[in-house]
Amino acid sequence: MITVNPQHSVPTLWGLTPTQLHGRFWASRGVQVVAAGAHAEVRNQAELYLLTEPEQYVIMPLRRSLDLLCWLKPDLLVVRIADRSLNDYREIVEARPDGRFLRFRRDYSGRSDRLGRVAFTTDPEIARDWSTLMDETNPWRAIRALVPSDLRASVRENGQIYSGRVERDNARFARDLAETWSRPDATITRIDRVGRDAWSLADTDTGDEGRITGPVWIGAGRSLPSGSAAVGPAVMWDDPDSRPEPEALSWGDIEAKSGDASERRIDEAAPYTSSLLKRGFDILFSSAALLATVPLYPVIMLAIFIEDRSPFFFAHTRESINGREFGCLKFRTMYRNAEEMKAKLQAENEADGPQFFMEDDPRITKVGKVLRKLQLDEIPQFWNVLSGNMSVVGPRPSPKSENQYCPGWREARLSVRPGVTGLWQIRRTRADGADFQEWIRYDIEYVENASFRFDVYIIWKTIALVINALTRR
Repeated sequence: MITVNPQHSVPTLWGLTPTQLHGRFWASRGVQVVAAGAHAEVRNQAELYLLTEPEQYVIMPLRRSLDLLCWLKPDLLVVRIADRSLNDYREIVEARPDGRFLRFRRDYSGRSDRLGRVAFTTDPEIARDWSTLMDETNPWRAIRALVPSDLRASVRENGQIYSGRVERDNARFARDLAETWSRPDATITRIDRVGRDAWSLADTDTGDEGRITGPVWIGAGRSLPSGSAAVGPAVMWDDPDSRPEPEALSWGDIEAKSGDASERRIDEAAPYTSSLLKRGFDILFSSAALLATVPLYPVIMLAIFIEDRSPFFFAHTRESINGREFGCLKFRTMYRNAEEMKAKLQAENEADGPQFFMEDDPRITKVGKVLRKLQLDEIPQFWNVLSGNMSVVGPRPSPKSENQYCPGWREARLSVRPGVTGLWQIRRTRADGADFQEWIRYDIEYVENASFRFDVYIIWKTIALVINALTRR
């Protein structure tokens, strides 16, 4: 049971109002909640922005929306939510004629499906515009006027929606949040775990932990009465006389917590990925590869110079382990004005994710086509391997602009060093509409199952592909 002190219209938990709890929940997933007309400070550290109506709370799966943001790349993704929760009920106390307690009865007769609407955007400017919209009756009409129809997308999703203006909804939201959010300490640092699934303020005596079953959140100044037990999901709001000051949220310090796996797409990286064996193999293999290929450098550099002058190398900024940025070296295979050409060719992008791909890319030089076919453009990356920014085998190195689209996938692939070659490079099909899905699938499969034998297999298959390219007419 969740009780609210009738003398206080807005209950708090650990000093946080339901609105603030909602913001902390989404912040733990890298998402900043921005309410229409709130004039909130939009944080650039956020990976996504959730646009809501004032005092609107939502609990919903994130994966489908992330996938659509990755594939369709809209400026605004509108999510229409259907709340079909069976938890919307009234608890009625029935008594005997003499007034003695008889039983509790749940009444579902007043339940009806709720429909709601929120939106996601990766653009902080759109989030700022939304934050300044004062017309609370129809902010969606205003945002449609700001974002053209060809830059919008929509999706339907099942979830739970709540109105913070309804006391009963505040209670329902807190109860559902306690059941959904297993690691609130990701963004609420002043709390500690009590027993297995319960949480309370740090250094607070809440009573016998053995009498708590399931997720129970215990507010400031609260404890279990002697001889009683608590069964979750349940929330005990702060005692108004013991209510602490709201805790500040530092976006730069937010870290994922194990157990809060609602959107996590990897259980644990294989121990081999961080072993001395893998690092030692990387150093030996890359040293041998550089010694074997150094005689090719003058020939390749001369061919590049004859067709398109210098520079001979291209260093694109990519992310390594833990998001550390580095210059990923390659022999230059594109014309010097390739970035300007890319902007004009975006409409012809054949990839289904954030990366850019064209089968007959006009940006690639004649020498570059040969280098790419034989994968000779990649050999300078062995200098990156020696420096510790890359591995011989690993996920495809990619820039922050690509990694930011899928937090769960990014967390997996940035837990290891990227590779000169990898599972995606030897298994991708380039099937229409499947390229990005395969990229995610094979990167995560490698991170979870990496081993010395697996690395040798991938290297062997890569060599086989190069030999096949040499013999193909």
